[in-house]
Amino acid sequence: MITLPHKLQQKLKDRIADNSLRRLGQTTGLVDFSSNDYLGFAKNETIFSKTFQSLLNYNIAENGATGSRLLSGNHQLYTILEQKLAAFHEADAALVFNSGYDANIGFFSAVPQRGDVIFYDEHIHASIRDGIGMSHAKSYKFSHNDLYALKAKIETTQKDTGSDAHKEVYVVTESVFSMDGDMPDLKSFTGHCNEQGYRLIVDEAHAVGVLGKRGEGYLQALKLQEKVFARIVTFGKAIGSHGAVILGSTDLKEYLVNFSRSLIYSTGLPPHGVATCIAAYTYLEEEGQAERQRLLDNIGYFKQQLKRLKLEKYFSRSGAAIQSCVITSNDKVKTVSEKLKDKGFDVKAILPPTVPEGQERLRFCIHSYNSKEEIGLVLELLSRYL
Repeated sequence: MITLPHKLQQKLKDRIADNSLRRLGQTTGLVDFSSNDYLGFAKNETIFSKTFQSLLNYNIAENGATGSRLLSGNHQLYTILEQKLAAFHEADAALVFNSGYDANIGFFSAVPQRGDVIFYDEHIHASIRDGIGMSHAKSYKFSHNDLYALKAKIETTQKDTGSDAHKEVYVVTESVFSMDGDMPDLKSFTGHCNEQGYRLIVDEAHAVGVLGKRGEGYLQALKLQEKVFARIVTFGKAIGSHGAVILGSTDLKEYLVNFSRSLIYSTGLPPHGVATCIAAYTYLEEEGQAERQRLLDNIGYFKQQLKRLKLEKYFSRSGAAIQSCVITSNDKVKTVSEKLKDKGFDVKAILPPTVPEGQERLRFCIHSYNSKEEIGLVLELLSRYL
């Protein structure tokens, strides 16, 4: 085989030298504190059964979509799912993409135009950064969850670039951040953006299924869904499936169908995948309250145990399913992760460049199916190893 170029070999050697080399792992029989399957929907037998029943009901036997959604891949289940999503999330329209990554690069590479400006939270997800990097608009980051920093950044930028009646300002944040589990003051962000005519986009990947009366997400819990330009929801977290949706106006949907390259040039999701999302959302609406309550109870219990064990100083403030324990240095955080693994617990070490250097961490993901005993024991062990 042809060898890897020298520059690429050196990049791998650098990763090995600082103990940050990534490797593909295998699913294990360990106690799960690492997956995004917050409600256990990925393993839910009722959802599994209803998925196959719906395929039979609609007389669908295809294994694949057969083409992009604009060619032959827009099977009837897409319409059913998008109508359900628009109704559940109280949006004018919904457009399903193959993944959260596809949705984010598809949106940000297509919507902001040359001459527009994007302001994004410094902790925004990598897929949004990649989408912004593909845009012709200028972009600037602002300090994490800091509205005053956003205002100052916009003011400074406008002084430097001047005003333009045709320039659009886009502001991007997340309702629950994936590494810390913390949340911005969305009421203040939304209010300011509405007052100034900015277009706010919120990624709700880690909020849907967890927050809101029915798991609708943080924006709907705050009754702010009509005050944002777009919401992005992924199905690979609490929904337990695969794919994503962009929620917004009917005009936005039509624009994305025409100009979002990750939608236009990708084979659609297979019918089974779309049917799974329909079944999962139906279950969330009709039967999911018990799982959601168990998850919320477990989050509360986890935080109680942090206080009891005097571990709070190591953890970021979060009321969501993500609880992060900051342990500086790749070596130390990986060592603690391995010790927990040896005791039967799957808690992943998160290293740079996913997080900044000096912010290495253990990322605990809480689930509805974690027991109080498992939570108590893993934190007892953590306190011992720290």
